[in-house]
Amino acid sequence: MGAPDADPPPEYLSKQIDFVLEIDRLKSVLRRTSLLDRSRRENSAEHSWQIALMAVLLAEHADPPVNINHVVVMLLVHDLVEIDAGDTFIYDEEALATKTARELQAADRIFGLLPQGQGRRLRTLWEEFEAHETPEARFANAIDRLQPLLNNYFTGGETWREPGVTGDRVIARNEVIGLGSPRLWAYAEGLIEDAVRKGFLRPANTNPQ
Repeated sequence: MGAPDADPPPEYLSKQIDFVLEIDRLKSVLRRTSLLDRSRRENSAEHSWQIALMAVLLAEHADPPVNINHVVVMLLVHDLVEIDAGDTFIYDEEALATKTARELQAADRIFGLLPQGQGRRLRTLWEEFEAHETPEARFANAIDRLQPLLNNYFTGGETWREPGVTGDRVIARNEVIGLGSPRLWAYAEGLIEDAVRKGFLRPANTNPQ
């Protein structure tokens, strides 16, 4: 992130420490995704750590190639707004309708805690992730979508079953994986198709009873 030019005022470090303490709250933001052992739901800090490491491990599958260091920092930053906005379940249409407004307000406050230069750099990374325009942002989004899909498949559809999610909805919400990595999307599509066959997901055009 870079260091200040020289001899920063005392409040510079104070703001950085305040930010470090604030982001501890991300550990208390629960997601809908279950851990693989089904013992509890994961939190957003755990999610961010896991996908950052996933990006490093799967970087060779990015198409086009990406600056993986840039991707990793983006992934570590992308969910900080959930400290205020909470996690929005990808299949909750009502919550999705207010997601952008809630997260913009959160970004103003959270990134505003840092010294101006650092706050601007982190917010720019968050905005890049949300815009899906650069190769790095597209690969970051691919990894962000792949992780919960893996957890859902390998827990027998743990968070798909209750709301009666259908296979076509999972495809529609996750096809952005292909924009960052066609190879990872081909793998994900195979899991989705198998999840429908095994009853983890409902077939298209069916409603929960």
